[in-house]
Amino acid sequence: MKNPVPLPPALIANFPQKKVEPTPADDDKDPNYYERNPVTSAHAIDIEKGQLSSLDSAALSPSGSVVHGRYGELPADAVAGTPLEYLALLRMAAEGAAGLAKISSKGTVLVYGASQANGLAAVQLAIANGNAVVGVVDAQHSCHEDMVEYVKAMIPEPGTAVAEEYAMAKKNFSDLVTSVATGNEGLSCYDAKECLEDFKENLLKYAEAYPDTMPAAVDSSKLKFLGMEKDKDQFRANMEAYLSQFPPGSPPMDKQQLDTYFTSDQYEIFRNKFWEQTTSVISGDESHFFSPPHIVQDLMKTPEKKGDTMMLKDLSSFPKIPFSFTTVNNFYPTGTEQVAGGPVVGAIISVTPNLKIAVEAVSKAKTLREKAEGLAFLTSAQKDAFRAASSIAALATEAKAPIVTVGGSLPGFETAEPTDADVKTALSAMAIQDDGTTQLDYFIQVYRAGDFPFYADYAVHRATEVLAGPRQIVVTK
Repeated sequence: MKNPVPLPPALIANFPQKKVEPTPADDDKDPNYYERNPVTSAHAIDIEKGQLSSLDSAALSPSGSVVHGRYGELPADAVAGTPLEYLALLRMAAEGAAGLAKISSKGTVLVYGASQANGLAAVQLAIANGNAVVGVVDAQHSCHEDMVEYVKAMIPEPGTAVAEEYAMAKKNFSDLVTSVATGNEGLSCYDAKECLEDFKENLLKYAEAYPDTMPAAVDSSKLKFLGMEKDKDQFRANMEAYLSQFPPGSPPMDKQQLDTYFTSDQYEIFRNKFWEQTTSVISGDESHFFSPPHIVQDLMKTPEKKGDTMMLKDLSSFPKIPFSFTTVNNFYPTGTEQVAGGPVVGAIISVTPNLKIAVEAVSKAKTLREKAEGLAFLTSAQKDAFRAASSIAALATEAKAPIVTVGGSLPGFETAEPTDADVKTALSAMAIQDDGTTQLDYFIQVYRAGDFPFYADYAVHRATEVLAGPRQIVVTK
């Protein structure tokens, strides 16, 4: 571990030094011991004003109740055990609930700004409601790979999360949403005939490269003596031992005979023998001879019949290798079946600062040229936000699904304003369950301004940076 960097003396001088006077009961207490102040309030950051928010805050009253700056005194049973830091984000959580309330159907929900406080709430509440979710992490957090993975890990299959840059590629994003909605991942599925043809083609090439006229299935260059003449006798003497570690060459293979006698059923029997050989090798049992081309030749001469365990008419009777597949009857092992999320039923767009600026610039324009000129003077982050959000809006429009904005308004879209019911939903989702889990989780970084007052200004600075980082900043006092 590296040695910590010492703090500058000027910074240390600003730390409040609260001394606790020793009492008869505290004889062993260090007089210089610093005792933390109790936390009585938590504040979110007002990004637009660049200050602590008095509305998005939660404080303990002298009577012990929790008073929210926007919603007043909160029910005691609804906030029991819920951290004040979470309650400071209550408005954002209620916005996510309000956005989801506008979507009545079950299916696939698209969320832009999936790592923002309101977007993250919409993602988790949609999942709890039984929807599949495709989340787009906006540029503020998409540069942080771990954050994208965290959001993706919160979304169960068939849903997923992607960075904003992926959503900008409209065709790729459309294909992704389609695969989630339909359960069709677009992976090619090979039938028994195609698998057999590939195997026979490879077998013929193998037989040509390593015929049984050679002492072993090795490259011909390995059989040539390239040393000095005086070493030739030792080379020949050791060659037999050296070649014994390799399998023998292949007997001659005739394509017409393969096509006639080596059927899909015989190929399935061969594969079963190969599984048994693999098990023997893993267990260390190498006592018996195993040569794939010779087994193929034997199966052509004397075809075998599939046993009951290989008929696969009843898939439940085929637990031999849990995640193996069979060429004669393709199926998904239990727990790996493709699941369809359902059609796109709505889109929730978190109005981030970058998106708001970009949309305002475009909405002011009346002609296509003016729109292009408006976009030309935007930053790359603002343009990217506009493109990614447009991808989501286009897919929802195509599906004739509602598009709802949270955390602000955008021209042409409905804005979800939290109601009392949405606040109640958010409080319920924040409640800690008996097993210690919550339905709604946040990534929160807390600054204790009650102990160090200058932390409040520093928290505002961090929250209003260009790339504020993958977390929600909350200040406690």
